[in-house]
Amino acid sequence: MEDPVQLKEDGNSFFKENDYVQAIDCYSKAIKLAKDKKLLAVLYRNRSACYLKKENYVQAASDATKAIDVDASDIKALFRRCQALEKLEKLDQAYKDVQRCATIEPRNKTFIETLHRLGSNIQEKLRVQFSTDSRVQQMFEILLDPNSEKEKREKAVNNLIVLGREDAGAERIFQNNGVNLLMQLVDTKDPELILSAVRTLSGMCTGHRARATAILHLVGISKIFSIMAVDNEEIALATCNLVQNIVDSLTGEDRKDHGKEEALVLDSRKDLQMITTNLLDMLVSKKVSGHGRDQALNLLNKNIPRRDLKNKDNSKTLFVVDSGLKKILKVMGQIPELPNSLPLTVNTRLNASILLNKLYDDLRCDPERDNCRLICEEYITGNFDPKNMEKNLHAIQTVSGILQGPFDLGNKLLGLQGVMEMMVALTASDNEIDQLVAVEALIHASTKFSRASFIITNGVSMLKDIYKKTKNEKIKIRALVGLCKLGSAGGTDYALRQFAEGSTDKLAKQCRKWLCNPSIDIQTRKWAVEGLAYLTLDADVKDDFVEDEQALQAMFELAKTSDKTVLYSVATTLVNCTNSYEVKEVIPELVELAKFSKQHVPEQHPKDKKDFVTKRVKRLLKADVISTLACMLKADSSILTDQTKEQLARVFLALCEDPKDRGTIVAQGGGKVMIPLALEGTEAGKTKAAHGLAKIAAISNPDIAFPGERVYEVVRPLVSLLNTEKDGMQNYEALLGLTNFAGKSDKLRKKIIKEKALPDIENYMFENHEQIRQAATECMCNLVVNKEIQERFLAEGNDRLKLVVLLCGEEDEVKLQRAAAGTLAVLTASEKKLCHKMTEVTTQWMEILQRLCLNEDLQVQHRGVVITYNLINADKELAKKLVEAEMLEILTVIGKEENNPKKEHIIAVAREALVKCLDYSLIKPVS
Repeated sequence: MEDPVQLKEDGNSFFKENDYVQAIDCYSKAIKLAKDKKLLAVLYRNRSACYLKKENYVQAASDATKAIDVDASDIKALFRRCQALEKLEKLDQAYKDVQRCATIEPRNKTFIETLHRLGSNIQEKLRVQFSTDSRVQQMFEILLDPNSEKEKREKAVNNLIVLGREDAGAERIFQNNGVNLLMQLVDTKDPELILSAVRTLSGMCTGHRARATAILHLVGISKIFSIMAVDNEEIALATCNLVQNIVDSLTGEDRKDHGKEEALVLDSRKDLQMITTNLLDMLVSKKVSGHGRDQALNLLNKNIPRRDLKNKDNSKTLFVVDSGLKKILKVMGQIPELPNSLPLTVNTRLNASILLNKLYDDLRCDPERDNCRLICEEYITGNFDPKNMEKNLHAIQTVSGILQGPFDLGNKLLGLQGVMEMMVALTASDNEIDQLVAVEALIHASTKFSRASFIITNGVSMLKDIYKKTKNEKIKIRALVGLCKLGSAGGTDYALRQFAEGSTDKLAKQCRKWLCNPSIDIQTRKWAVEGLAYLTLDADVKDDFVEDEQALQAMFELAKTSDKTVLYSVATTLVNCTNSYEVKEVIPELVELAKFSKQHVPEQHPKDKKDFVTKRVKRLLKADVISTLACMLKADSSILTDQTKEQLARVFLALCEDPKDRGTIVAQGGGKVMIPLALEGTEAGKTKAAHGLAKIAAISNPDIAFPGERVYEVVRPLVSLLNTEKDGMQNYEALLGLTNFAGKSDKLRKKIIKEKALPDIENYMFENHEQIRQAATECMCNLVVNKEIQERFLAEGNDRLKLVVLLCGEEDEVKLQRAAAGTLAVLTASEKKLCHKMTEVTTQWMEILQRLCLNEDLQVQHRGVVITYNLINADKELAKKLVEAEMLEILTVIGKEENNPKKEHIIAVAREALVKCLDYSLIKPVS
């Protein structure tokens, strides 16, 4: 059995070695075994010291209290508790502890100083508290007085919001009956005051679980959602942020350390389930505005599906599928043109489709997916009614919505008895709304992957028929999009064009004509972009489109409107125009084999060749595509899906291809816009965006390309490209970008080290590929200015320095030699120990150094002479070794050269080295 006294001694030893985790482990084991009260007090006191070092102040205070319970005058425990309480901002309690310490040891300077400091801090806190309390009261008086001046009210509104964001200010508002007063502001029905109240509450709930829970119960879930339901986009969005902050605080998603005390708050699962239930009820309530419904869908999108699929708990999704799926389907099935429709915005139905898609992807097994499908089938077939055409319309509209979400699920539903028949019947109807719904459903169902063979065989003829017969522009344009979609089945393959020569161009011209017609409503013009998203797979179409400045600008303007359903179509059109879609590598041997066996070989359109693509990219940049992309990325909506982000990342990468264009992209703010794309989204999207950032970082001034703190956000995406699974070009350009950053500031160098880039950079210094090896060595050259990296070179048991010395001997690769010699020059200048270590790592060091000093490349020679000076300057013995090994002759030859403007700096260093040898008396001056 272990001895508690021995464990205490072991803990003390670990504490002296700064190994606090092991020390805590020893003290904890000893506490379980100890029976003696005095020993227990010492163990708790010592463990308290460990927790102080680990910055776990709640536990430090708790352990110190247990020691004080045994001995009330334990001065060490009292002072440790005082330190912990001060960090926890419980100044009055900390003051009492240090007061007792000072009473026991009145001459102890530390206690007296702490006593004075805490006394001053308490006075200041009270002064601020009283002034804050009076300010809070004053603000509410101004806001609740209908006769107060407008300027005063605006100032009070802003001050209240700012105060709510600060922890101390939020606590003062809360303690001064602030929640009730804020609800009085809401009851005024003044939009400006409602906004200020909601934003203040939002700040108060951020990162504080106890306060968020209290506010949720004081205000009430139904009251919060009644505010979100109002027909005001700003208020709906602000309330959505409030609910999100409450959810983040309750779940701990805000990633704030709530400490042990906050863990005492009641289990929040009931509150979270109540929030989910209320959100689902909002979806089908007629009292909720379109904006409110959009925000309810956004909140469900953000909080229900798992963010990390490694987490196996998808219970939230299962709950929503069982209790809310029919409500989501009801939103999808709404037809805005009908009088009894729920209030919607242009984005609502697509938001619902995206939510269903995320929920379906979050289901873990076939039985779960089958349950979801059966609920959908039951809902759709339950709506079919021969006597009620409106119910049939809702059923088809629902199928249309599902096809925009989880296509696999929608495709299965197309096979349901009655669905296709109903679509055909509706297309033949004289009612325009019937035709609209049917044509949209046909468009979403029209794909070569469709399980409904009817669409594959009859889709084109049906849509052509509708296109020719209808006089309604809205139906005409939708029918045209269906034709475009079916016509683009061949993709970019020039030989698989679906329509006769010139037909695709005619369709595209019609789409551009509709797109540029301002008299047509946005909803209809959006379909023209949808058509172009398919048609621009044809190289002739995309070439004509980018030349049509009016059509380009019309599309860009649509992308900037509040209708976010157009985002994916715009992104896809731009991907097609820049040829940034995924292209399978063509292996010549396989092409020959396919020709021999008379198989189809994909053909590239002449206008898909590199010079045409470059020309199109330049046209898009000239048309200010960057500001459009920036505007698209600002959309705070679930419609900006990871797939859309991936498309935008592809476009950005294509725009960055030519180094000459990167200055334009930076000038238009493209650098900072790309950062979010590299941090979240699909793996392919993040990689493409990171590669675009690397291209910009490699040749731009980081201060201009990524102003302020943004530059530090770029480091992680660049480091992610150093992964060996990425391609060589991504590795190379990421290294160039990091080299540029590492030369900028030590703060950036520390960030690169923190992101664990060093092992990858060192690995690439061994790389066979000449350019990658050179880029990695150049990056290391800039990084070695950092003290931590110098210490890594000093550490025993590694070959870092040996590698750099050997790379200095690579005479066939001048740029690599420059970088390696530069690295060695910095290292030998920084640490004398490294000068000694250099002579021990390889027997070839002297020969390599001599070759550097005699090199034809002036940059390499300069670095060689600097290294020689560093060695001579470091130690007389080292200087002696160099003098005895012909280095004196080399330095003398360089030092005696006539003043050569190109070599002035080299001659000066050589002469300094000779002077140092004179000082050591290793050489004598010639009289």
